[in-house]
Amino acid sequence: MRPQFHKLPLSTDASFLFMSWECSYFDKPWHFHKEYELVLIENSEGTRFIGDHVANFSNGNLVLIGPNIPHLFRNNEHYYENNGLTAKSIFLHFTDCFLGNSFLGLPEMEMVRKLLDKSSLGLDIYGETNHYIRQKLIDMQFESPTKRLLSLLDILTFLATSNEYKYILSSGFTANNSYDTDRINTVLQFIMKNYTSEIYIEEIATKLNMSVASFSRYFKHHTRKTFSQYVTEIRIGHSCKLLMEDNYNISEICYLSGFENLSNYYRHFQKKVGMNPKEYKKRFLSIA
Repeated sequence: MRPQFHKLPLSTDASFLFMSWECSYFDKPWHFHKEYELVLIENSEGTRFIGDHVANFSNGNLVLIGPNIPHLFRNNEHYYENNGLTAKSIFLHFTDCFLGNSFLGLPEMEMVRKLLDKSSLGLDIYGETNHYIRQKLIDMQFESPTKRLLSLLDILTFLATSNEYKYILSSGFTANNSYDTDRINTVLQFIMKNYTSEIYIEEIATKLNMSVASFSRYFKHHTRKTFSQYVTEIRIGHSCKLLMEDNYNISEICYLSGFENLSNYYRHFQKKVGMNPKEYKKRFLSIA
C-alpha cells in the first residue's frame, strides 16, 4: 500500500501547525508530509507504523518524525466498536524554514540542526525528557501563538541537549542523510547498490586502500555499527518495504533482500523487528 502525501494547512497567525486531536479513534491513513512532526499520544493505544518500523503505542508515547517518513497510528480493534472510548493526541508540524531560511543556520541553533538531522531516522523519546516535553505540549493548548512559538523553541533546545531517545528506523531507511565525508558516502552508496547480493568486506576495504581491520574500525566510527550489522539492517529495511507492498511471497522477499536462506532471514528479522515477517505483513496489511 503506497503512503498518501498530505499537504498540511497552516493558520494565518502561526508559522507552524499545532493541534490537539480528540476522536473515537485515529483515522489518518498511511501518509507522509514534508514537515517534521512531534506527536504525543495523550490517551490511546494501538499499533504504530513508522517507515519500516512497527511497534505498539500507549499513553505518553512521544516521537519526533522527520520529513517524508510515512507513518500511521492505528488503534486497537475495540476502539472501532463504538463503545465510547476516546483517542487523544497532541501534535505539531514545522519545516526547516518555519522561522526563515537562515534561522536554523545560526550558530546558536547548531545543536537543534543536528537534532533535526537525527530525526531522519525517527526519534522515540523517553524518560525525564518525555515528561518535560509532554507537559510543555499540554500547556501549549492554552497559549497564545507567540508563546507557542517560544515553547516550541524551548522543546527543540531541550531535546537537542538530551540523550533520552532512541532511533526508530533501520539505518537503511535513510542511509545517506548524515554522513559528511566522500569516502564513507562511497561505501554507503556501494552497499545500497549491492546489498541484494553477497557483499565482501575485503572488496570494499581494497577499494579504499585500507586493511580489513582498519576499514572495520573506520566504518563503525561513522555508523556506530559493524559492517555486517549495517548491511543486515538495510536488507531488513528493504524486506519490510516489500512486505508492505505485498507483491511477493515471503520466500521471494528473503532472496530479493539479499539473504541466503529463510532461517537466517527469519532470525535476523525477528531480532530487529520483534516479530516474524509473516506477522509483520499481516499486521500492516490489516490496516488497508
